[in-house]
Amino acid sequence: MAAGLFELRKDPITGWWVATVVDRAFHRDRFARAAEPVDDQLFGCANCSTPSGDGIRVRMLKDFAFHVVGTGDDARELDRGLGQVALAQARATGSWRTIVAPPEEHRALHAVGNAMIEELVGTARDTLAASRATAQTDYVQVVQNWGAQAGARTNHLCLDLYDLPQIPHRIAEELGGAARFVIREGECPFCRLVREESRRPERLVWEDESSVAFAPYASRSPFEIWIVPRRHEADFGRATDLDVTATAEALRQVLTRLAASLDGPPYNLVLHTAPLSEQVDATYHWHWEIHPRLREIAGLELGTGLPVNPVSPEDAVEELLGRAAGETGGTA
Repeated sequence: MAAGLFELRKDPITGWWVATVVDRAFHRDRFARAAEPVDDQLFGCANCSTPSGDGIRVRMLKDFAFHVVGTGDDARELDRGLGQVALAQARATGSWRTIVAPPEEHRALHAVGNAMIEELVGTARDTLAASRATAQTDYVQVVQNWGAQAGARTNHLCLDLYDLPQIPHRIAEELGGAARFVIREGECPFCRLVREESRRPERLVWEDESSVAFAPYASRSPFEIWIVPRRHEADFGRATDLDVTATAEALRQVLTRLAASLDGPPYNLVLHTAPLSEQVDATYHWHWEIHPRLREIAGLELGTGLPVNPVSPEDAVEELLGRAAGETGGTA
């Protein structure tokens, strides 16, 4: 019988299930996948010249990026009167901006050094704080898409900012699950994860006095890694300068390991932080998630909504730490 036993694992915060393959030997060649560059030969890199300047800049890509239609009936009603109403009445909202690195900076995030990572992350922190103060949106999603396979539209190093008129489903599930966990257990679930994963060498990728990086027990994708600060804080907009410095170091360390193990893979880097319109200080905990894009989604996942992870998080960490140690001559 071919190997490939599924182990159903439950996310301790959301309660969602994941099917993890636990008895198949890991073969690096099946998953090592270099990030492919975006083809920008025709028009060049707009982020190198817009906006003007030599340092970190914020570029507005689309104001009023989201057209809220709701149901099909809502959309048809809106279409009938769209020519006669103002933009605000059409429920257009939100924006899409990007924090761009200096001109000609097309290296991967881990390769540019801590100072630039700090400036990029710090600008995202400041944007979140400003958005909470203006109270004109519900959620600001910070992401980095690296590589064409991960949905990147540019080779330029950048972080995208999406002002959303609603709390994303994934965040809402975490908020609810974390609140229930606090009621049941009396502590923040992310704080518990930080404490417990630090004691689990089989899933621990990296740690220092400020942050813990680990492959979650119910990882939804191969080589998924969370970076969680030890200090409890729900809103990344309230992160201190020390928090930003620690985040930059953690991101560099983890992404360097991924690059060494998987040939510089495409990935999505996602910030999970508190919604702007809610107070969840006691129950939520900001963190970063890294999802390498190493395979295609198959029918079981589309049909059931059940993520299938062909690499157990324990095997992924063994590969990450083993290869990192082999290349540096030390231990992670």
